[in-house]
Amino acid sequence: MKSDYKQTEVGALPHEWEVSSFGAMFNISAGGDVDPKRSRSYRDEIHRYPIYSNALPNFGLYGFCSYSDHPAGSITVTARGMVGAANFRDHAYTAIGRVLVLDPKNEISGRYFSEVINSRVAFANESTGVPQLTAPQIAKYQLPVPPIAEQHAIADALNDADALLGALDRLIAKKRDLKQAAMQQLLTGEKRLPGFHDAWESKTLRHICEKIQDGTHFSPKMGGNDFLYVTSKNIRFGRLDMSTAQRISSAEHAKIYARCDVRKGDLLLTKDGANTGNAALNSLNEPFSLLSSVAMLRFDSRRHVPGYFMHQILSAYGQSQIKEAMSGNAITRLTLEKINALRFPIASLPEQIAIAEALSEMDAEIAALEQRRDKTRALKQGMMQELLTGKTRLVSPEAVHG
Repeated sequence: MKSDYKQTEVGALPHEWEVSSFGAMFNISAGGDVDPKRSRSYRDEIHRYPIYSNALPNFGLYGFCSYSDHPAGSITVTARGMVGAANFRDHAYTAIGRVLVLDPKNEISGRYFSEVINSRVAFANESTGVPQLTAPQIAKYQLPVPPIAEQHAIADALNDADALLGALDRLIAKKRDLKQAAMQQLLTGEKRLPGFHDAWESKTLRHICEKIQDGTHFSPKMGGNDFLYVTSKNIRFGRLDMSTAQRISSAEHAKIYARCDVRKGDLLLTKDGANTGNAALNSLNEPFSLLSSVAMLRFDSRRHVPGYFMHQILSAYGQSQIKEAMSGNAITRLTLEKINALRFPIASLPEQIAIAEALSEMDAEIAALEQRRDKTRALKQGMMQELLTGKTRLVSPEAVHG
């Protein structure tokens, strides 16, 4: 351990940092009951104070009311179910239900401590049923406490990273909306790309595809490292995700590959499970085995563009057909018969190519933004590891001592 660090209950910390309990630092209380006569599900001039509950989605926002019972600068912590999720509240609000509220007793950076709680505090499940956290329980846990100037410096740095992540999320959402609008226009002929005027046809996949086949209907033995084994979980909205794909032996692969000899460029469509209707082009250069939850669609590339039909399937029109085809089934499933009967408008081959390229370029732009967001998120995680443990100092020890 470096000479300027000390060992504490929460690990090695700089000598200038202290350790304190939740109970010593905060007044801790649980949420109460909201007055229904003074609350709404939406914000208006009268009901302008947020109501926060124990929920995780949307940062726990439940609604709005005309009064507040907690000040700006406090922290809420989920205390039942998924316990320990902290949110810094930079505005007055009302808390309800099982959520815990931490009101600082002295000057601190609430934003800093919310980051510490989320990343450095491991709450034990002290109940035998649904995990829960009470005020007396949380009061005993310890927190690393840097000098106030360093708390603010760390909070500002992490807040800047959060602001960048938020901006990227909003830009990605905007690009996705733009792509959906482009799909609606280009895949229906509502808007034509320059130079194209030919009339479109309408045909079912039965009359378009050379082959429509699903994968094996029995479960091979997992193990071995010879061939990939692809299921519906590996088919995302427009892309293959092989990060969780398993492999099987050559012997197991030989038993099932003949049924569905997937080739590069074939279109894969999920036909079973929670994500039925997802589609992606096979971009892999190696053969793999396919489970029955995925169908393979093969097109004659001299007449049809697989990427064009992937976008047709993923469009609002294609998804509505799939939803209708599954209606009435007790189990969410898309049969081969139903897949064959799906009908789509078909542009000429040159226009199919142009439309597929235009939409693929939009996909590539979104994917690049998602990659940038993921790198930024990883960067923030690295920053937290350094800053919240004092390994990297934003305020020098000399400045701390004055």
